[in-house]
Amino acid sequence: MSYAEKYQFSIDNREAFWAEEAQQISWFEAPKQTLSIDEKGFYRWFKGGKMNTAYLALDYHVENGRGDQTALIYDSPATKSIKKYSYSELTKEVAKLAGGLKSLGVQKGDTVVIYMPMVPEAAIAMLACARLGAVHSVVFGGFAPHELAVRIDDAKPKVMISASCGIEFEKVIPYKPLLDEAIQASEHKPAHCVILQRPQAQASMVDIRDVDYAQLVAQSDEAPCEIVDATDPLYILYTSGTTGKPKGIVRDNGGHAVAMNFSMRAIYDVQPGDVYWAASDVGWVVGHSYIVYAPLIYGCTTIMFEGKPIKTPDAGTFWRVIEEHKVKCFFTAPTAFRAIKKEDPHAELKAKYDISSLKAIYLAGERCDPPTLEWLQQITQLPILDHWWQTETGWGIVGNMVGIEAFPVKAGSATKPVCGFELKILNEAGEELGPNQDGYVCIKLPMPPGCLPTLWNDDDRFRTSYLNTFEGYYLTGDGGFIDQDGYVFIMGRIDDVINVAGHRLSTGAMEEIIASHPAVAECAVVGIADELRGQRPVGFAVLKDGQNIDENTLEQQSIALIREQIGAVAFYRNTILVKRLPKTRSGKILRKIIRQMADGEKFGIPSTIDDPAILNEIAQRLQERCIGVAYTEKQV
Repeated sequence: MSYAEKYQFSIDNREAFWAEEAQQISWFEAPKQTLSIDEKGFYRWFKGGKMNTAYLALDYHVENGRGDQTALIYDSPATKSIKKYSYSELTKEVAKLAGGLKSLGVQKGDTVVIYMPMVPEAAIAMLACARLGAVHSVVFGGFAPHELAVRIDDAKPKVMISASCGIEFEKVIPYKPLLDEAIQASEHKPAHCVILQRPQAQASMVDIRDVDYAQLVAQSDEAPCEIVDATDPLYILYTSGTTGKPKGIVRDNGGHAVAMNFSMRAIYDVQPGDVYWAASDVGWVVGHSYIVYAPLIYGCTTIMFEGKPIKTPDAGTFWRVIEEHKVKCFFTAPTAFRAIKKEDPHAELKAKYDISSLKAIYLAGERCDPPTLEWLQQITQLPILDHWWQTETGWGIVGNMVGIEAFPVKAGSATKPVCGFELKILNEAGEELGPNQDGYVCIKLPMPPGCLPTLWNDDDRFRTSYLNTFEGYYLTGDGGFIDQDGYVFIMGRIDDVINVAGHRLSTGAMEEIIASHPAVAECAVVGIADELRGQRPVGFAVLKDGQNIDENTLEQQSIALIREQIGAVAFYRNTILVKRLPKTRSGKILRKIIRQMADGEKFGIPSTIDDPAILNEIAQRLQERCIGVAYTEKQV
């Protein structure tokens, strides 16, 4: 069946398509309904199905003769170590930790927050929660205590699982003080914290509350898999919204497992037993979907990499991992390759390694810029496949479905809609636009399995954020167009969420932080183009009357505030003082025009602007500070 035929079947006969795919996984009890609508009016997949995600990822393979196959490879340039787990060994580790969590009172439906670096125990913790039917929420280790505290208060975990430290390049970052500070700041207090003591740093423990990870596992019995409903939640993953409060994306068990299994075959074109590597972090959706769940459910060998694309020890580390572990399919963000290209522009380090096992490189997390795509094509002579998706969907919305039919690559496009995603480009009136017309990228409901059914304890925000703008559609929050050949081009966010090296961050949240400075009357934060990270935030601030703080002092203080409340991942470096911000007559700040000015793009001056002369000041200040694409010559 061609892509066109299979895609059309998935849209015209949704239930039949996904009922067939549901038969590819092992159910304790088969679903009674493929697609249904719950009491809240939300679509749900595989109602009545009984299952367990950890069983699918582990026990199922052991029972079917894959026990001796390598399930997980931990490759850590940070600690100069490599460790491999067979499916049998990983199943035992997960069952033991699940038993330990059970002894601490964790039951089906309870929540557990995981705040860990890229170590095997992070994946084991996720799977142990899934085994018990507990709902895990992984928080990226780079987030500051304030951000962790917000998530603790929203998820209300019975138990936290963390580690004594993480490692960034050569630097050891103690996690326990950050965890203790977050718990102190949160209203909800977890009953226990399970702490993995790493040799690089010893964490101090709080009596009764804190439990040593190794001791807990050693003294615990193996816990069996709990039977859960397909519609029960598997995890919560927080993502930045347009307000300071993060959105808790809910992932269900049944739809997620079916979608993960389907995607491995149809999008990534791998077979059980192949080595699959997603160089991401378990704190992000890529880590959930394609480091832990999809490869293991499908029976692949997955790699957990604790390092960076450069300086661990050099820009050849990715090629070394691919050679050493015979990786067939590799997935990372364009940012990683931009960093490698900067350090090793002629790919001289790549020449040291045999990467003949590799069949394709997949990119996602941010738009793949054509120069990076072309460089990768040139140095690898492999298919470089950009695909676009979101935390909310959990897997690819647009991609080159090479497991069904491969298409030629077009620079700047993630190719065509994935089976099950009925993509439409709408104008502000909700009318469908024709080829090459820019508009709102939307998905006609129902979305396929694996996508969020709602937000954690916030159905109203789910409706207002995604469903209410255009009736019958999910609003992705991105703008773009579909060309005459059906290729989809995603051009960027329509809200104030920016993408810094693959991390979705809210400029609105940054504005709130800068505006809290006693000298600041108002401010705007925009995401400007950054050669390495895709985007980075820049702040523009107006001082209160009578304040005479100098720009450098305000800049350093605002950097410190954002680092403290969001974390270093924001990569906030610049605060520019201006007398006024450009606004419409109704008071809306013209952030898009500021961004276009900084990026050297053409822009039109809207008739609603209150004073066009303000734009001259913005341009002058950007020039004086040598900030933005338009001023790179001055930067040099």
